[in-house]
Amino acid sequence: MKIFFLSVIVMLTTSFASQKKTRVIFFGDSITQAGVQAGGYIVKIDSMSKTEGSGDKYEFIGAGIGGNKVYDLYLRIENDVLAKTPDIVIIYIGVNDVWHKSSSGTGTDADKFEKFYQAIIDKLKAKNIKIILSTPAAIGEKTDFSNPQDGDMNEYSNIIRRIASKNSLPVVDLRKAFLDHNLKNNPSNKDRGILTTDRVHLNANGNQLVADEMWRAIKSL
Repeated sequence: MKIFFLSVIVMLTTSFASQKKTRVIFFGDSITQAGVQAGGYIVKIDSMSKTEGSGDKYEFIGAGIGGNKVYDLYLRIENDVLAKTPDIVIIYIGVNDVWHKSSSGTGTDADKFEKFYQAIIDKLKAKNIKIILSTPAAIGEKTDFSNPQDGDMNEYSNIIRRIASKNSLPVVDLRKAFLDHNLKNNPSNKDRGILTTDRVHLNANGNQLVADEMWRAIKSL
């Protein structure tokens, strides 16, 4: 009888463990905040996982707040990420760190951006959480690097690529993916309307591109 009960406990424990979903948190700004809305990239990833038969394996959570910069993420990581015990965190930040320099006189200096970004990674690593980095995609879609913030966007994307290399972490290079897409699909060199609605926030095609790139990275872990 004792052996029987032990067998039942083992079976129940194994069943519970097998049903546990991999919890993925997307940590970012207004782009991620919109990602959980109808047609958003997080919603699309969830749909893609179900279509591919992985719907019972993943739980996708958006943790985006409009206007956030890298230090905002650092300040709210305990409550908005660590408290939810994720298995994977995707860090998608940088647009406001660049954009707000000109739009509101704030922003984040490059050296501080790198230090805060690394501090976020350190907190996640301390909890043995898997991490995926993402470069910021665009502030303007012109392909000849004549968007006003292109210089900073390239610099901050390079910082993220360098951090990814230093920490041996995967990076979703949306900066490159958006430029490659626009080189093929933006012959008029428009500053919006191909992947974004307003040079920054994603339209339907932009959400699909981000979903495709991030889902590929998630599955590779």
